[in-house]
Formats: sequence, C-alpha cells, structure tokens
Amino acid sequence: MKKKFTVAVIGCGGRGWTYATLMHAKEEFDVVSLCDLNPEQLTKVNGALNLPEDCLFDDEAKFFEKKRADILVISTNDAEHVRQAVLAMEMGYDLLLEKPISNNRQDIVKLLDTQEKTGRQVVVCHVMRYAAGIKKMDEILKTGMLGKLIAIDHTERVAYWHQAQAYVRFQKITPDKFPTILAKCSHDLDLIQHYAKSRCETVSSIGKISHFRKENTPEGAADRCLDCKYVETCTYSAKKIYIDGWKNEGCPPFIWPYSKLSLKNPTTEEDMYEALKTKVQGECAFKCGVESNPYVVDHQMVQMQFENDVIASLKMVFAGKLGRLIALYGTEGEIVMDEFTDTLTIKPYGKEIEVMKISSIDGGGWAHGGGDAGLVDDLYDILTGVKTDYTSLRESVESHLMGIAAEESRLDSGKIVHVH
Repeated sequence: MKKKFTVAVIGCGGRGWTYATLMHAKEEFDVVSLCDLNPEQLTKVNGALNLPEDCLFDDEAKFFEKKRADILVISTNDAEHVRQAVLAMEMGYDLLLEKPISNNRQDIVKLLDTQEKTGRQVVVCHVMRYAAGIKKMDEILKTGMLGKLIAIDHTERVAYWHQAQAYVRFQKITPDKFPTILAKCSHDLDLIQHYAKSRCETVSSIGKISHFRKENTPEGAADRCLDCKYVETCTYSAKKIYIDGWKNEGCPPFIWPYSKLSLKNPTTEEDMYEALKTKVQGECAFKCGVESNPYVVDHQMVQMQFENDVIASLKMVFAGKLGRLIALYGTEGEIVMDEFTDTLTIKPYGKEIEVMKISSIDGGGWAHGGGDAGLVDDLYDILTGVKTDYTSLRESVESHLMGIAAEESRLDSGKIVHVH
C-alpha cells in the first residue's frame, strides 16, 4: 500500500493556507494539525479542513509538546524559522520550510548542523523553480542551445500596490529584521544561483528607501486612507488597492491579497471596510515610518560574480504590474522571459527567433505561476527518495548567503563582499 504522510502546519497566514489546502487535496497527504497565534487565521484555514478542536493550537508551546505528524510545514514569521526548524528536526519531523530560512550566517550553520545530526529531510519552498516559464528555461538550457552561460540579467518587478502593502505597511508591525532583498527576492537569488550552477564569489549592492517616507506624504493627508481627502486619487490608497481592486476582479470569494485583509471566507465588502479602519493595511503608506528601519528598501540592485566566471545582476523595483524579467546570455544564444508580456523568447545566434506564450506552457497555475502546486506535487517523491533534484537546505543556503552578503554590501555603501 502507498505510504500516506501526515502533515502539521505552523503559521496559518497566506503561505500556510496555500500549503494546507493544496496538501489537503492530495491523497498522499493528510493534514492533521494546525498552529497559529492568531485564532482568526486558524479559523480561516480550518474552514477548508474541518479538523476537530483538539487539533488546533494557538499556543506554540502546547503544539510542540509532542510530535503531531510526519511532516511539519513551517510558514511562520521569518524570524521564527530557524528556532522552530531546529526544534522540529530534533523531534523527528521532516520539514517543508518557508523561505527566507535565515538572515545570518550563524543560524545557517546551526540549521545545517542540526539536519546532519538528525538526518531529517528539509525541503525549502523555492517554488518559482516549479513555475512553467522557469521550467521551460531549464529545459532549453539543458539542450546546450545557449552554449556556455556567461551572464544573467534578472529584474524582480514588485507591483506598486504590493510594495505599499507587504514591504511598507506590514513592516510597521513585523518584528523580523530581515532585509528586503531576502524577504522579497529569495526566489530570485535562488534562480540566479540555480542557473549559474556555481558558488557565488563576490557581491556588491546598492539601494535604499526613498519614496515611502514621511517627507513625501501628500500635503494634508490623513493617518488612514478612509479618512483622507486623497482616498480616491492617491496611487497607494488602501481603498483603491483592496476595495476597488476586489470589485474590479468580480468580488472573488476568497483570494490573495484580499484574503490578507479580511480573514473571513467568503470575503465581503463590509469586512474589508472594517479592517481598513483598524488594521495596518489601512494606514497611510507614507506615515508608517519604515525609513527608520535600516533593513527596508523600495529599490535595490545587486551585482554578483560566480566562481565559474558567470556574472549576474538582480534589480528589485516597484512597477505597474508584478512580474519577472529574466535574460540569460550564452556564447551561442540567449533566452528572455518576460512575465509582463507573457512571453518566452529564444534567440539562437544567427538563427530564427522563437517566441512562445508562457501561459500556453503546460504546468502553469494560479500561485507563483503554478509553482506552489508543483512543489506539493513533487513533495511525496522527494520524501520517498524518488526525486533528488530539488532545493535542498544546503543548496538554499548558497542563495541565502548571497542575500546576506548583498545586505552587508548595501549597508557599507556598495563595498564588494566575499560570500564565503
């Protein structure tokens, strides 16, 4: 009989919801326990699972009193990942671990040492590797069409409203001291390292928080968007982002980002208005005070030199629509993936150019281009040893070290920093 893995989830926010519901839908997994400090989050996720009350925990200490499943999904605040992962491995859990895994070198060593000591499996959630466009680029690279890869140009375009929501407003209440380059661009650093197929030698980086500052507040703006005279005109109005955005999408019952504002399923306009009156999402983005947080930026650039002579650049900016622009340059051709235009362009030198729609590639999906579902689909084979090509903890560490070095460089005026 095929083995079935039991699953517990700690951290029932957006990522916890995603993994719990995807795994609940698969016969290989049985989600049996949930933990979150916020009872509303527990109620939200359990609405899809219908677990008994004694399987729900809003106290972490009680949750960790005993091992409750084969697999633990850790999707809590970033600063909790190392502590919880170490404890869980020592208890005998295999892990599905959200990224970023850590923001310092000492924690990374501790994680690797614990995994080596316990022999537990740790799968890091670099789900973009499973997105349809990314997988297609991998396939093309493996054909050798590009020749030898020599350069990577990678841009992460953060939707302007998402920048204001997740990396400005939420920073006011988030205790984590994770730099934006790790909090937002863990996927991107992982992909760059994955394509380069080498350890990164040196990194340099520049960037700052320059727009979302108190001095840039529109004259006479209120502390909350719903009380503000600019509520219908400000680009970053929470009403426009949430209420108007939700209506423009046809009032969906329960999808991101509206499910981050109202935790009730289905979402209602009344609930969202109430949340904007009380929650941080409804505050003026310019008055959140993030300029006092040295780890927050609203634009950043990173340059990388790999040991195999590949060079790479990563640029994080806020833009009209979310979507990555990735260009791989080789000695025999280049590939450009643009999520804005939904195109993957293959340019072998001296030959005919091919353009395909990313959305037409099998495997596309709703979250991270189908990457969330792709990772969950592969998880069973990873845990049973059938699949070995995935983002292990040790491989994930390399891209995290790149991010840590990038932040060290940015805080030191762009100084070149050795990664190892």
